[in-house]
Formats: sequence, C-alpha cells, structure tokens
Amino acid sequence: DGVTEVLAHHNDNLRDKFVEIPCSEDYDSHKRFAGCTPRKCGRGVTDAVITREEAERIRRIAERGLSLGGSDGGASILDLHSGALSLGKHFVNLYRYFGDKIQDIFTEEDFALYRDVRQRIQQRIAQVFGISSSAMYLTKPTFFSRMNSTGAKTTHDEYWHPHVDKVTYGSFDYTSLLYLSDYSKDFGGGRFVFMDADSNKTVEPRAGRVAFFTSGSENLHRVEKVQWGTRFAVTISFSCDPEHGIRDPFL
Repeated sequence: DGVTEVLAHHNDNLRDKFVEIPCSEDYDSHKRFAGCTPRKCGRGVTDAVITREEAERIRRIAERGLSLGGSDGGASILDLHSGALSLGKHFVNLYRYFGDKIQDIFTEEDFALYRDVRQRIQQRIAQVFGISSSAMYLTKPTFFSRMNSTGAKTTHDEYWHPHVDKVTYGSFDYTSLLYLSDYSKDFGGGRFVFMDADSNKTVEPRAGRVAFFTSGSENLHRVEKVQWGTRFAVTISFSCDPEHGIRDPFL
C-alpha cells in the first residue's frame, strides 16, 4: 500500500515523539475558540503518560463491559458516557438494559481510574499543542473498542475505511487513542495508519501507548484489518466548543 514509514514500533518505549504538519483548512469553516482551536497541527505518540499496569486495569474494565454484549462482526464498542454497547447487529444502552446489575460489573475505582487517565491525556495534548487544558472539552463519542478478525456483519463493523475525524464527528478538534494491547503479541494487523500524500505513517499499538493528533484532514487515517487475536483501545476526544462538551462517566 505505497511507501510505509513506522512512526512508532511496538517495541519502542517513547518518552515523546511529535511531528508537526501544516493545518488543513477544515478549521476555517468552524467557529474559532481562543486558546484551543489548533494553530499548530500534527501527531504525537507517548509511552510516558499511562503505565502498562494502568492500561491493563483499563482493559479489564473494557473486557467486563464488553462481556455483556459484543458485535456479531469484528468490531465492538462500549461507551461509558452514553451507555452504548454493541449487541449482535445493534446497540443497546448498557445502563437501561442492565439497570442495577451494572454495580456488579463496574466499581467507583474503575470510573476514577478512567477519569484520571482522561485528565492526564488531556494535559499532555494541551502541553504539546501549546493550548489551555481548561479550554478543551471532552466530547462524544468517546469509547472502548474491541477488534478481532471476525468478518463484518454490518457497516458498524467496517472500521478500516480511511476517514477524517472532524468530518466524521464534527465536534472533534483533538483525538487520542490509548492502546490496551500489544501489536504482534496480542494481535496481528490492526496498526494505525496516517495516510499522507507521499507515504503512510503507521503506529504499532502497545499497552499504555497514547497516540494523539489534531482531528482535521491533515490527519486522514485508517486502521488496518485485524488478522488474528484481539485489539483493545479507547478513543478519547476533545472539542474546543463548550456546547459539545460531555461529563465524565460516573457510576
């Protein structure tokens, strides 16, 4: 698939890696928010914000939640904010569907860890892009994903198409992905691919690794199809528009 450069190998332990790229014109058609709207665009990878042990604890939250459902196809999601959970070919609201049984699945400690991890990722993005953390708002959808090699049953299972987050979701200004499993050990395929005009730049997931980037079309991307094993990640995204802000989930 053309020239591919690996931005981050799974066996690297990266303190911080950042590549600045010119911003697209996407932001010009949206209201600008001082201290937040990207003026510097790019993509970064760090293994120094979340520990592997924390990533394993977060993955167990995802596993417990997804054990309640799961897609018939190869891609399942769990959104602790809205309650959206893949179930067969559809989605259910976890909180309405399971009611008080949720207290047996998740604990306050789970949600506290989730909030803490989100805050640290938000602070690192703000630091790298030179913006104010307090001017960023958590936005939807923010969700766990579990991908395996099962064939797609609906369009929701087709995670591998190239897309631009700002176009797909509208509210996104900064996107981050926290990986919860290891490329080549837990799964094959499933690398994250930035699709640039001259070449592809890939990120190989590893537990605790955070990849983050401005959400405009300067960062067209896709995920390779998972060939074997199971790939876990959590997508955590931020908007500069307070109207698109959502609260942290709570039990």
